[in-house]
Amino acid sequence: MALDTEVPDPPALRGSSDPGDYDAVDEPEERIGDDVRRGELEGFLRAGAWEDAFDDWADRTYLTDAEFRAVREAGLLDELDFYWNQAAEDVGYRVPSIPEEQFDGREEFDADTVETVEEELDDLARTVSEVLENDYIHRGSEEFGYDWE
Repeated sequence: MALDTEVPDPPALRGSSDPGDYDAVDEPEERIGDDVRRGELEGFLRAGAWEDAFDDWADRTYLTDAEFRAVREAGLLDELDFYWNQAAEDVGYRVPSIPEEQFDGREEFDADTVETVEEELDDLARTVSEVLENDYIHRGSEEFGYDWE
């Protein structure tokens, strides 16, 4: 199923600087440094990473247009957050948890729908993380503070 919607604005990155609050592809055993590079990541999102990832995700999501509209109205996309994980050299992300009462009174939402929304938001965040890592962060440069040479 594909969503028929415009690409929303990317989230403004702000959140905890504790990587324990985030999911990442590879979880480090220890933390090295506090430079989470939100400013640079936010710049990449605005430069096209968000749109690239969103389009990819929207083509394969299980959310209906009505469910996605409710997600936007609830501000859940704005609560997505990303950070640079120096230890694992990847982009970690945080997806908001959704209280079951968030969609009370909306007949199209039940407990299974809330679980699906959480899974789909996680998939969106993972897609954004992968697009940032694979297409926007140039690991062969000193852009993110390291050099392979």
